[in-house]
Amino acid sequence: MSLSSLQYLVLPPVSNVLLALLGMLLWRSSRGLGLALIVVGALSLLLISTPLVSYWLRHGLEFYPPLMPTDAKRGQAIVILGGGRNYDSPEFGWGDAPSNTTWRRLAYGALLAKQYDLPVLLSGGRAHDEALAESQLMAKAMRQLFDIDPAWVETQSRNTAENASESARLLEGTGVQRVLLVSQAWHLPRAVAAFEHAGLEAIPAPTEFTAKPGLGPLAFVPRAYYLRHSTQALHEWLGRLVYGLQREL
Repeated sequence: MSLSSLQYLVLPPVSNVLLALLGMLLWRSSRGLGLALIVVGALSLLLISTPLVSYWLRHGLEFYPPLMPTDAKRGQAIVILGGGRNYDSPEFGWGDAPSNTTWRRLAYGALLAKQYDLPVLLSGGRAHDEALAESQLMAKAMRQLFDIDPAWVETQSRNTAENASESARLLEGTGVQRVLLVSQAWHLPRAVAAFEHAGLEAIPAPTEFTAKPGLGPLAFVPRAYYLRHSTQALHEWLGRLVYGLQREL
């Protein structure tokens, strides 16, 4: 099993279920420990599925405020990071299509490109040897729906660190050193660090900020929608930890 696959064992809901199963296995030999593991596994899964806890997890990652015009004008190009794909989406006629996360990045990146007349670099490769790289799907969307022809389409990256290194390679020799980096607000802390490590100055251009839920009873009701958001946030916290450890080695 690859290192990237191991992340699914330590992220919800698999990690919570594994914890509860371990508690069941230990029940006969140590009832106290077994019960504790079962309760922690089940309770933690319920807690991170609530709107309030999900908000705290994502909002804690949103270090950067909305992009200001003074900062945007410093950019020499816009880099839009791929955020996943939907397989076999029939409505667009492309086969696969960008995921909802990617669409949000594309829409904001297109807006910035038209506002500030900047060239666009799209970054995203093939996670599972698909026919088209993620960035090629993004390029179809930019041309057909936003009427923007990207200047660069990076097709080799498989994760955020490779987004950065491959984008830096494409921009080498172009004179572009400062880029507006477009991604979700909760993803940008890790992405900015990766791009700076690759030698580019990344000006954060965050989108899709987390909305604070109301403090009524529904803020404490577990829902699958918020479990997904919490898992995304925990993936980012884990990614930041791994990146930090790698830089220290």
